[in-house]
Amino acid sequence: MQAFQNDFVRFEKRNAQVLGVSGDTLETHKDFARELGLSFPLLVDDGSIRKMYGSGRITYLIDQSGTIRYVHKGMPDNDRLIQEIDNLQSY
Repeated sequence: MQAFQNDFVRFEKRNAQVLGVSGDTLETHKDFARELGLSFPLLVDDGSIRKMYGSGRITYLIDQSGTIRYVHKGMPDNDRLIQEIDNLQSY
């Protein structure tokens, strides 16, 4: 999550919405966001998001119509994500 925060301005410049998702409680999310200084939303998953997208460290680029355009399992490389966003926006 800290990596996304470190590059938050780069994502924001591209109108890319960063969201974090986990099954942790709202209170846990608030504490976590405060500790790391996160400026993007953390969503509480009741299991429905996990059911649709899978669990674990997975990063998705989803376009405005809701189509998944890129999937990365594990720790993402933000430079690669930015490159993929730029590629998507050039269409």
